[in-house]
Amino acid sequence: QVQFVESGGGLVQPGGSLRLSCAASGSTFSAAPMAWYRQAPGKQRELVAVITSGGGTNYADSVKGRFTISRDNAKNTVYLQMNSLKPEDTAVYYCNMANRNPAVINSWGQGTQVTVSS
Repeated sequence: QVQFVESGGGLVQPGGSLRLSCAASGSTFSAAPMAWYRQAPGKQRELVAVITSGGGTNYADSVKGRFTISRDNAKNTVYLQMNSLKPEDTAVYYCNMANRNPAVINSWGQGTQVTVSS
């Protein structure tokens, strides 16, 4: 079973930037589409960005143009570069296999907290 360890979160002012990293274990990483998700307090976990094994990407409308997902298959790592951060981006961020419905995923890492506040 693939496991994920997210890092890179923190407190940042509106308009600032953060780069999240996700280290994945497992030999199937390079062939798997991967995604970043986030869960804000009182809300359901939502899909933020997806990257295919070949590097194709897709983003939620709320982050399009501000966030960039990338991957390094040699390092089994997925990244999320977040620019022009807004208070509504505040959430715990997770990575996992890509799935349009994160509710069906039953194994998650600990996530990394991102707080955007002045």
